[in-house]
Amino acid sequence: MTTLVADTPRDFEIGDRNEFPMIASDVIYEGAAVGLVIATGHAQPLTSSDQFVGFAEDRADNSTGAAAAINVRVVKKGKAKLAITGAVITDVGCAVYAQDDNTFSFVPTSGVFIGFMCRYVSAGYGIVEFDAGVLKDPHEGFTAETTSVDKTLDNQDTGKLICVDTDDKTITLPAVAAMAFRIMNVGAFGTVELDVAPNASDLIIYKDSSGTDNHGLKNTKATSQRHDYLDIEYGDATGWIVRKSKGVWADKDNS
Repeated sequence: MTTLVADTPRDFEIGDRNEFPMIASDVIYEGAAVGLVIATGHAQPLTSSDQFVGFAEDRADNSTGAAAAINVRVVKKGKAKLAITGAVITDVGCAVYAQDDNTFSFVPTSGVFIGFMCRYVSAGYGIVEFDAGVLKDPHEGFTAETTSVDKTLDNQDTGKLICVDTDDKTITLPAVAAMAFRIMNVGAFGTVELDVAPNASDLIIYKDSSGTDNHGLKNTKATSQRHDYLDIEYGDATGWIVRKSKGVWADKDNS
């Protein structure tokens, strides 16, 4: 290890702006969510496979240029008014995802985490706080899948975030095995009841629940909130255990 033996001036940057070289033959418009292509490090209008790095401060037109011919300047930290699909007044604090450079929702499926809604503005609009590379997706590491119907999980669903967007649906767990799932309600407050059921011969261990075979858990409609969830994993040969949860979940007898 070598330590400094003389003054060494550094180039420091201040503020909440950043710049990235653009992909070839494209335009990033002012206000667009900007993503980095993972394989190349070039910026482009955000897609669901990119890393979010901020919002374009001005238009960057590289429509006739080669890759990295120009840079796009982004606002990497701040608060922005966005149109968010289904946003209502009870969504403050919810994680927000971008499906492309101008489509935003509370559903992680095919989306990139950008920040959290910190204020409601009007139906379908909210103020989103973002800090690219600093704020973290609360559901990072899961592969998200949305369902609008009853669904029975299998071994191909292990490690998934199952998002339920429709009222009165049941997610049924497979026969107990070494698997784990996150099951989440993505409906607005008080609009979606979500039931999680084991096999008839299995049980689910959860705080204040019966721990009885064929008893599941219910995210009751009247108290359900967007992004209520259960982390369920293998407990032992008799059933499942809830390791982490958000929201109010009640015991439900499925017999």
